[in-house]
Formats: sequence, C-alpha cells, structure tokens
Amino acid sequence: MKPASFIYRFLVTLAAVALASVIGWQLWVYYMESPWTRDGRVRADVVSLAPDVTGPVVQVFVHDNETVQTGEPLFQIDPARFTLALAQAKAALAQAEATVAKAHATMLNAQSNAQRYAALSNNAASAVSRDDATTTAREAQASYAAAQASLAAAQADLGVAELNLDRTTVRATVNGNVTNFSMKPGDYVAAGTPVIAIVDTDSLYVDGYLEETKLRNINVGDKATVELMQGGPPIQGHVAGIAAGIADSERIATSTLLADVNPTFTWVRLAARIPVRIALDKVPEGEKLVAGMTCTVSIQPGPRQNATAATADASP
Repeated sequence: MKPASFIYRFLVTLAAVALASVIGWQLWVYYMESPWTRDGRVRADVVSLAPDVTGPVVQVFVHDNETVQTGEPLFQIDPARFTLALAQAKAALAQAEATVAKAHATMLNAQSNAQRYAALSNNAASAVSRDDATTTAREAQASYAAAQASLAAAQADLGVAELNLDRTTVRATVNGNVTNFSMKPGDYVAAGTPVIAIVDTDSLYVDGYLEETKLRNINVGDKATVELMQGGPPIQGHVAGIAAGIADSERIATSTLLADVNPTFTWVRLAARIPVRIALDKVPEGEKLVAGMTCTVSIQPGPRQNATAATADASP
C-alpha cells in the first residue's frame, strides 16, 4: 500500500470520526441541555359556574360546545317564587315607610309638647309634668330611630329580593366554550353547586414540562415556539413563569406532623419535570386550540442568559 494512499484514508477516517463526534456532541447538547420538550400541553382556565339561587330550570339557552360571550344568558331558573318574594319586599318597604312617617310625626309632636312645658312657669306646670313631657319626647325619638332602622332593613330586603330575581337568569362570566353540558328544562339546581363548565378562551396558554437540568437556561420573558401535535404553523409565545414547586412523591405527610420519607433510593435517577408557563403572543388565523392538546415547546434563551454565560466563562 502506498504511503500517500494510507495517509489519505487515515485523514478521511479521522475527519469522519471528528464529524461524527461533533454531530454526536451537538445531538447530546440538543437533547440533554437545550430548553425544549415534547411534553407540552395547551391549558386554559375553566370556570365551574354555579347558580346563586335554588330552583327548577325552565329555560336553557345554550348547548354543549357552544361559544358564549360574557353576560350571555345560559339558562333560567323558575322566577315565580322570587317574583312573589319581591312583591312581599316591596309591601314590607311601604309599611316601613309609613311607620317611619308616623313615628316622625309623633316625635315632632312630643318634642313640641316638651318645649311648651319647659317654657311654662312653676305655677303653671309642675316639675313632674315637665319630666313626663321630656320622657315622652325621648321615647318618641327612640321609636323614630327604631322605625328608621326597620326601614333600612326593609330596603336591604328589597335589594336582596331584586338581586335573587335577577340571578334566576344565569349568565356567562367569561368568553369561552361550554363543554360537557347536558342540562334540560325541569332539572333542579341548587345554589352554590356547579352545573356548567366554561373553558375561558381568553386564558389559553401552554405548559411545557421541562427537565430540571434545563431550567438554568430559561428565564421569564424568553421567546418560545409551540408546535402542536396536530400540525399547522408554529405559534409564537414567551415564558410567562416557572413553577415554584412540585409535589415530592418520596415524602408523605403523617398525623404526627413528622416527615415520612421513602427508605429506598433508586440509583438511576430521572430528572424531575418542572412546569414552565408559555403565554401565547399570537395564534395563527384559523388555528383551533383545545385545552388538553399536546405540543412541542422550544425556548430560545435571550441575550441576558448568553451574556451571563459569557461572563461566567470569562471569570477566573
């Protein structure tokens, strides 16, 4: 074999090994250190809407998977009982107003009598008469104050009755989509018990579950790219926050308030995954996002991280 041919083959082999090493190293860095993950989920706030009053449903205005806007009526509870309660509250208010007017007139008359007795001489009116007139005036003033308190209570009762009647129509509190909904007229609903779920479409975001070994390259504000498993154009966003903690499966709470730690230890340790919240800056036109979709999240570290890394490398 000629020396030149041997050297040529040696150099080609060396170059191939070097290239393979560089590619392998880049793949290692990409998969093990670069801040990206295929474990991403589209998330959204879900409003569990509950009626504020109790009663049978008489009308249902929406259907399952329908889009609703804030303030749009969803269903109505039978208002008959609440209409009667409003009428009773109005009658009670009218009676309280009449009682206040009567008490006011009585108080003014008693005060006038007390003033006249006080102006009389000792020969024209005795001290006992003066004291009685003064006591009567004070009692009338107390009765007037009590009547005013009753009037305020009646006004509050009227406000509650009006509010309850208004709350018989349950309305959407957010923009979103009704999901898993099957209410029919005749269903009985109880105050405070959730009966309808609305996915808030204005709150859509992505949670990327990244390994703890990649967090040092992630900071709030970094740009991020979201690629849905269903395909379509990438969605641009940015890091809105990093979870402050996750559950520790190796530690269990006990009734003695002492830590119960798993006595076994696995030598092959997997990196914990930390939720990183991605705010969506712009969703492409026509892209349908459904809470629960899976996606791939890639984060591009900003200049701040690169500058920090360069400073760390330059320091002795």
